[in-house]
Amino acid sequence: MSDILTSAAVWRAEKSIGITGHTRHRHNPSPISVGFIAPGMCKTLTFGPTALAASMARTATLRDAPPEMLARWGDSALTEVEWLIEDGPAFALTQHINSLADAERTTFAGRLGAGVTDLLMNALGYTWRDNAVCLSSALAPHADFIYGDGAVSGHGVVLAEARGSFAANVSAATITGQAKRKYSKQVKPHLAAESLHGKVIHGYSIAFGSRPGAAGAFLHAAETRISKPRGKRSPPTESTSGLSPESAPTSLALATHRANFSLMDAPSVVAWIDWARAGGERPDVDSPLSFLAIPYAGRTFLGSAEPLWPFHDYPHWLDDLWHDPRWWPRFPRRRLLRRSGDGFAGWFVMEEKSAEQFLNSLSAIIRSGRENMPAVLELPRVEPSGFSMDRGEGSDVSPESEYAYALYRDGLALLGSPPPRRIVGHRTWSPEEGMRSG
Repeated sequence: MSDILTSAAVWRAEKSIGITGHTRHRHNPSPISVGFIAPGMCKTLTFGPTALAASMARTATLRDAPPEMLARWGDSALTEVEWLIEDGPAFALTQHINSLADAERTTFAGRLGAGVTDLLMNALGYTWRDNAVCLSSALAPHADFIYGDGAVSGHGVVLAEARGSFAANVSAATITGQAKRKYSKQVKPHLAAESLHGKVIHGYSIAFGSRPGAAGAFLHAAETRISKPRGKRSPPTESTSGLSPESAPTSLALATHRANFSLMDAPSVVAWIDWARAGGERPDVDSPLSFLAIPYAGRTFLGSAEPLWPFHDYPHWLDDLWHDPRWWPRFPRRRLLRRSGDGFAGWFVMEEKSAEQFLNSLSAIIRSGRENMPAVLELPRVEPSGFSMDRGEGSDVSPESEYAYALYRDGLALLGSPPPRRIVGHRTWSPEEGMRSG
């Protein structure tokens, strides 16, 4: 009994999960979009606890639910990773998994499978994402997520089905079978279909599994086969769309950042995104919204000050409170310290340039009216951190680093260790005027 009641501790060692199987499935025509070349599948996927928790949260929040609810869903990923995954280089579940009811264990396996899928899709170069329910309002089975950017930029979008399984009979063979079946039932029928974000031209089915009480995991990737062209001539490798490398489909970027700003506890921004996406009345949010500029790992990130009400409109007070940790537990909706007092709980923020460029683009939509919404937005991409595929010796995924964080191509980051207790600036966003210094 005493073993079960021991307190949780976040695992520190990075984990490298080998791709135990990779299958390619035929489709006619192939490729669906001439010139598309799928990125090469990796051999290993390496990640730490912060990256896994962040991806579980990112996928859980791709819904149209209230942002306050989605923020809570994101927070639960941190708790699950803390209690249910063992430390050490090999993937293993803690003994606490045996204390869960079957339904809860299945739910956790599904969330973790979605998180691993998100890490893999980002490692392959895809940036923007949405829930694949946008494919159809019918109850027909479909994949979990839609991704864009990277190799598919200018061609359309790709589908990704996620599967997670924790059972005593899990093996490489069972995980391979799950990935193949899910591909056939929930990916293949939707290839070449038109979606809100563009034509579906490629698909993946990612299955992840591990046996409780045993170290190790199985990861199988099933994807659409791209046939080699006959003869010596190869199809063009670049899209002829004329879009710049920073162009992103507006609909997909808005879906992505709705989830991002929900995780960041910025419901007022989400309200404007919903107005731009789905219509309805203009939000009753006209006053500027505050963000804190936070230095971390050689970058500057912006954190939402909305959870710090009533102090968010008083930057000088915030600066004083930031230096006084006695105030931190009093901030509603901001869980900077673990309840057990043994470490930092994590904070979702956004890389400064990424946040600024998106919020300025959103302001431009607000000013011109959603009926004049552009087809694409010009948004930056950043080099990911905290996870990688087939990494070399120079990877920054390291448990010894003083910075523990996960950073994604769209700019969202989860800080897993405390930032310096100082604010290097205050930024405000006016819905109609855009970003400005505080």
